[in-house]
Amino acid sequence: MKLLLDTHILIWYLADDPKLPFAIRDLIVEPQHQVFVSVATVWEIAIKKALGKLTTPDNLPEVLVACRFEVLPITLYHALQAGGLPRHHDDPFDRMLIAQTMLEGLTFVTRDSRIPAYGVSILTL
Repeated sequence: MKLLLDTHILIWYLADDPKLPFAIRDLIVEPQHQVFVSVATVWEIAIKKALGKLTTPDNLPEVLVACRFEVLPITLYHALQAGGLPRHHDDPFDRMLIAQTMLEGLTFVTRDSRIPAYGVSILTL
């Protein structure tokens, strides 16, 4: 399975937060699964950290590698897809993650109740 983690899922995973169910955590650590973190997620985390709304490791790139997560870049095609999505969701970061899920054939791991409206493959909490 190829998983794309929503920003809150990554934050909960790194913080070992009990909000992340064990079943989802088990899927993330399963060696046969590819786990992706979007550059959009890293960007969103950096913004929240700069605003003082979030505490994350200063060495986030190294932490992602240690967790065996693959960084998913944003491409021109992702940007075009995100821009053309229906307006079920106005958050630009989430719209980018939805576009990446669609174009890359991923399963999006999220608790966001608005994501199913896009018809993408999801794992919800």
